[in-house]
Amino acid sequence: MSDSMWALVFDRSKDAWSTSRGLRKQQVPRPRLDVSKDYRDAGEVIVKTRFAGFCGSDRGIWFRRAFGDMIAESLDREQKDVRVVGHELLGEVVEAGPEAERDYGYKPGDVVSTESHIICNTCYQCRIGDNHVCETARIIGISHDGCFAEYVKLPAQTLWPTDLRKIRPEVAALQEPFGNAVHACTKVNLRGKSVAIIGCGTIGLFAVAVARALGARQVIGVEPMPTHIRMARALGADAVVEPSQQTESSYVHDAAITEQVLALTGGVGVDVAMEMSGSNAALNTALSAVRRGGHVIMFGLKSGDAVIEQIDRVIVEGITLHSVVGRRIFETWHITRNLLESREPNLQDLVWKVILDEGRGTVLPFSEYEPGRFEEAIKVHPKVLLRF
Repeated sequence: MSDSMWALVFDRSKDAWSTSRGLRKQQVPRPRLDVSKDYRDAGEVIVKTRFAGFCGSDRGIWFRRAFGDMIAESLDREQKDVRVVGHELLGEVVEAGPEAERDYGYKPGDVVSTESHIICNTCYQCRIGDNHVCETARIIGISHDGCFAEYVKLPAQTLWPTDLRKIRPEVAALQEPFGNAVHACTKVNLRGKSVAIIGCGTIGLFAVAVARALGARQVIGVEPMPTHIRMARALGADAVVEPSQQTESSYVHDAAITEQVLALTGGVGVDVAMEMSGSNAALNTALSAVRRGGHVIMFGLKSGDAVIEQIDRVIVEGITLHSVVGRRIFETWHITRNLLESREPNLQDLVWKVILDEGRGTVLPFSEYEPGRFEEAIKVHPKVLLRF
């Protein structure tokens, strides 16, 4: 078998972070297991990629908007220049180290997805059950080589067995990002609640379907893009509110959205507002649209500072803020599996038909990757898959 493979990478020896964009397709060393050279390989697995999803984090890398420092620091630590990107995976085990086979039961032919955070299991957070916020976590495709490649080497502890008799492979490849929405929607009990989802990008769209499946009585989307508005409605949103024009630098809440949400909830406001876009204005809109005693779920990732309007209202009106990152390992994965494998409601068919549009322009052959065409696809579709 060849010692090299094709992969999509950021190569800092060829592309300066500040003046480049996209990912290069190039040959890189094929990962191997060799316990005689590295004892840690005993607990590692080699996975042959079948499908890999392109997500918002990958967009941040593609357009050089996020994760540059994390990639640079990890490459410095590993003393190399090339990072294989990608962390949403469905693949087949082709080789398992002796501990991976003994402790986890993995063997060639097993179909797996993967948690994207590689945790230490020894820090304080890991030892008390908060391992999704592990102090030294590495992120696949950012600070550890990822799955936009023919093969990927991963710790057995990150893998998630997947039964393709119960879930179609294209949807199974999206369990990791779908789990983000599940984590956000299980932060508080949504049964019988009114929910506003501010930002119906990929995770926001997933959240519309998950909130409805978890028993929300009213789901209101907030989204400017016509295609995403249509998708949100198809996934179960009772109404979708379009934002008024705002500059990206503004932190001021959108009063028109607040007014419409109040009108849709009898003047009370929603029980739960989910901020899924990452903008400061959207956070303040969520705070202005939630009822007294309500909950605001903060998922949208934004670096730097933010301004909260009328912080006194948050305190005096008893509004609770929750931050959500990743998935609870592996609690969220169990809920995700149950939701996607269930036929009532049939969320996996919704994901396949609505978000993936049954593969039309959303499932692209890795062998035909070309940066320009790929960039057009990720601009048009909320979710794109590479098929290997």
